[in-house]
Amino acid sequence: MMSAPKPQTMAEKILSRRGDRAVYAGDLAVVEVDQVMVVDSIAQSFIERMQKDLAAVPKYPERVSIVVDHVAPASTVSVAQAQKEAREYAAQTGVALFDVGRGICHQVLMEEGLAKPGWIVLGSDSHSTTYGAVAAFGTGMGATDIALAAASGKTWLKVPESVKVTFTGELRPGVSAKDVALEMIRTLGADGATYQSIEIHAGDRFTRGERMTLANLCVEAGAKVGLVVPGGEILTMYDVPEWVYPDDGATYVQQIQLDLGALNPRMSAPSEVDNVYDVSELRGLKVDQVFIGTCTNGRLEDLHAAAEVLKGQRVSPGTRLLVIPASSQVMEAAMEDGTLLTLQRAGAVLGTPGCGPCMGRHQGVLAPGEVCVSTSNRNFIGRMGDKDAQIYLASPAVAAATAVMGRIALPGDVGAA
Repeated sequence: MMSAPKPQTMAEKILSRRGDRAVYAGDLAVVEVDQVMVVDSIAQSFIERMQKDLAAVPKYPERVSIVVDHVAPASTVSVAQAQKEAREYAAQTGVALFDVGRGICHQVLMEEGLAKPGWIVLGSDSHSTTYGAVAAFGTGMGATDIALAAASGKTWLKVPESVKVTFTGELRPGVSAKDVALEMIRTLGADGATYQSIEIHAGDRFTRGERMTLANLCVEAGAKVGLVVPGGEILTMYDVPEWVYPDDGATYVQQIQLDLGALNPRMSAPSEVDNVYDVSELRGLKVDQVFIGTCTNGRLEDLHAAAEVLKGQRVSPGTRLLVIPASSQVMEAAMEDGTLLTLQRAGAVLGTPGCGPCMGRHQGVLAPGEVCVSTSNRNFIGRMGDKDAQIYLASPAVAAATAVMGRIALPGDVGAA
């Protein structure tokens, strides 16, 4: 008599389906890859490995995308040359090219339908965990592994153990998915889920954009992948296969619960993402620059949250506010509904859709000693410019309030006597 199949987590299920056998944590799996994403900052290395090391072309050009987003538009001649080579390579091979101004790779792939439930999406960017928002196995890899996947259509992975994170309760007004993600990282620790799958059980809570924020930040706890169990609007936006859901009785190396109703707005202080505080504990610190954008919080709903705080207000003298939409679609929607006008009138500096100053190469890097509140995902030493600059991570609403007050603040501080 055959025994019943062993229950599987989401990560185990996806890797089993895209491979040729049932796999479990610790197994090695060779799997079909549904999409390979290459960013401009690694495109030269990718092309060199494809042409010189492998002497190959993409096996499935329709499964490969190049996105010019990390330094867009080009900031130096060498960067411009690298981007030129990426454009030529795309034209020669037929892979998709999303050029300057289209936006940040993760946002663009999601908008273009290049990440779907049950897919495996490899990206040459560590925040490729973002695709887990729609139950795609998204993970970051270096140029060599990315090139091998493009050339063969496959990759190998060690099946990760899984950490189960369950949300209970409901968010209070003024608390966002960013706050939830920071609290999750604080609870797990910066290395608390190293090479593991963080499987988030959120019920029907959260929009796709909010789920992208949650999945995006899983890598900051060391995770190989962050998978949000499908629910809410994901079920109307995608054809979600029944098999993708985790089984009852699946094995988890750790299980935690977060009571959303107990959360206040959170902020990550320098220089580790898991160095998390209530914003009220840091309130009052003078801030030189505020940055709203990135693959973590540059979507339309994020700009709406900022505009709600900034409407009728002005950015404090001595503080700079940079706003960079995550994509051209986000920018167009924010134009149409008046959000960009509200931000501009408040004193924001608007930038080309893309990564902006997130990785410290472009469009607003920090000088020695400057303090920045950012809606991005990393506050490491030297991340956004000089090593002596300090970065605090927060939600768009808290970032906007900080810009108005010129110091770390909560939205309720704006306009208060």
